[in-house]
Amino acid sequence: MRSYGQYCSIARGLDVIGDRWTLLIVRELLLQGPSRFTELKRGLPGIATNLLSTRLKELEAAGLITREEAPPPIATALYQLSETGHALQPVLKEIGLWGLRFMVDERPDDAFQAQWLAYAPAWFTTDAEPDGPPAVIQLVADGELAVIELRNGRVHTRLGRATDPDLTLEGPPRSVLGLLTGKIDLDLATQLGLTATGRLDLLPRLRPVTRQPA
Repeated sequence: MRSYGQYCSIARGLDVIGDRWTLLIVRELLLQGPSRFTELKRGLPGIATNLLSTRLKELEAAGLITREEAPPPIATALYQLSETGHALQPVLKEIGLWGLRFMVDERPDDAFQAQWLAYAPAWFTTDAEPDGPPAVIQLVADGELAVIELRNGRVHTRLGRATDPDLTLEGPPRSVLGLLTGKIDLDLATQLGLTATGRLDLLPRLRPVTRQPA
């Protein structure tokens, strides 16, 4: 692994995670949990097989991930984050929150996957009515499905379809994620192709996470 050769914690950290694709591999392991090589590659559109293999070896050597041979019927290696790797979750959350300002434009060649739809409300929103009754919101963006469950004052998310959602938000990723993260309002989201069906009164409960100036 290349090194900046500096006695600085930022430089030392970037020695480990500064290469292209590295943090996205960590993202996928955070979202998917223990994963096979093929599952990781599926969650990283555009990465070359040999590069993914190299990055996984580097992360294992650095102590960020572990590799374990799984028994049948899986019968293949499973990769998962170590304690050191899991410690990057708040770092990725902060990068993601900072990066929302660059999500204004949705490029036609951008890939989009369900796990990315699911983690956004879990990481970037809170329940503004923590004592409110449980509620279920179905998200549909670019054919990908995710579910938001508001209960016990927390925002829970999962992949898939809800049986009987209280509210369904369906549209292009830009409209769905923009509304959830507070970058656009419902009127603009509708103009961008969003369809909202059901209890619109649940939308104010999804309060975007904000950072106060230091």
